[in-house]
Amino acid sequence: MEGVYSQLVERLGEVQDIIGAGAVLGWDQRTKMPEAGAQARADQLATLTRLAFERFTAPEVGELLDQLGPYGESLDYDSTEASLIRVARRDYDKACRVPVSLRVEMARAAALGEPVWREARRRSDFSMFRPYLEQNVELKRRYIECFQPVDEPYDALLDDFEPDLKTAEVRAVFDELKAGLVPLVAAIAERADAVDDSALHGSFPVERQPDVELRILRPFGYDAEEWRIDETAHPFASKGGPRDVRLTTTREPDSLTSLFACMHEFGHGLYEYQIDRSLYRTPLHRGASLGWHESQSRMWEHMIGGSLPFCERFFPAVRDAFPEQLGSLDAEGFYRAINRVHPSLIRIHADEVTYNLHIILRFELEQELVDGRLAPADASEAWDARMNEYLGIDVPDVADGVLQDMHWSGGSIGYFPTYALGNVISGQLWERIRAELPDLDDQVRAGDLGALREWLRENVHRHGRKFTPRELLDRTVGGGLDPEPLLGYLTAKFGAIYGF
Repeated sequence: MEGVYSQLVERLGEVQDIIGAGAVLGWDQRTKMPEAGAQARADQLATLTRLAFERFTAPEVGELLDQLGPYGESLDYDSTEASLIRVARRDYDKACRVPVSLRVEMARAAALGEPVWREARRRSDFSMFRPYLEQNVELKRRYIECFQPVDEPYDALLDDFEPDLKTAEVRAVFDELKAGLVPLVAAIAERADAVDDSALHGSFPVERQPDVELRILRPFGYDAEEWRIDETAHPFASKGGPRDVRLTTTREPDSLTSLFACMHEFGHGLYEYQIDRSLYRTPLHRGASLGWHESQSRMWEHMIGGSLPFCERFFPAVRDAFPEQLGSLDAEGFYRAINRVHPSLIRIHADEVTYNLHIILRFELEQELVDGRLAPADASEAWDARMNEYLGIDVPDVADGVLQDMHWSGGSIGYFPTYALGNVISGQLWERIRAELPDLDDQVRAGDLGALREWLRENVHRHGRKFTPRELLDRTVGGGLDPEPLLGYLTAKFGAIYGF
């Protein structure tokens, strides 16, 4: 069977090469490409999508997988060979249910939708973007039809990002999370004046920001020979290969948003960077799921970057870069300021406590869009109403409302729940990490993140997609999704900050 297995590996490697080329073109589109190149880029990405899809779903791949099925089952479950056969089988069976014409149409719509979203957001004009949202919703409904029967239509979309997780399970986790957050938000609101973040609102010249970003990221593990940072409209991370990690950020002249965006995207980049190199050019060489990915980015942004030990170590460098704005603050004052809790319009700027309410809002709207309860034309009005209901905020315009996120422009419906699921997973991991690295605070104060990186590499990153999200969670924390560790972490942290 070794010869058959080698044939499968080579075939999958070619598919991964095509997908990787598409990722680089996508990165270029969102960072360097002139806006007028959108149509040509849409054609290129559609062609690569078709080639990868046809190459992967060819009957020869199915025949190889059929031959390898018993062989894979005879191997140790944790072995690379067994994992690759298992994961490729699942991916193949799922891919074969979707016509190549639909895949190509979805890729082209995504490539065309994003530049329109950027311009619509700049103009704050929902009517400009609405036809593209309508098209993407309709394409997703056609995609869902490929997977009938499902318990709920949204299940088919969620499965693309969180394999084997059901909408009803997410709803139950979010209900528990919301029940714990509401009293915490109320307790903080009673002491809203206890934290002053006025120093964070002022002048932070963008030309000084890149140097500060690197002074923070280098101790985290950033290496300029294998990593890069570029500007974009909506921060993201991608990779061109195992030693080609690409982070992006958005630098604003009146805030330090970029510093935390860089830490967030570093978490994504580190996950991909630390996957075992032996898995390269296979479907195993990426994160277990988007929720798992988000657990890493949120951990580095908030549990590390939003911690007092981090501020004690790194705030002097930030203050030196912006002395006019931050000269009167010390590390503890900066720590309190960056952790101020207040409902906000923009998800990526939201504090740790209220952030999940932004995700729950989007999760609900997406279900309603795909099952027909909400027409795309009414999405902006529904968004505004729920922002007021959940966060008590009146949305002033669509740029800061329904158009603030790029995901729907690229057809990424089913993606949003992974953000809050990532927070839940990060809470569970953080509880385990603190138990196994009891001196972590001292290490952060010393600027030494090596032990944390190694813990994550050994327990999470190196495995890539060898295990399902459920299996990986059980292996790392000994159970399933549980919001309690996250709620406990938030209550302890913000109780101390706000004095309750």
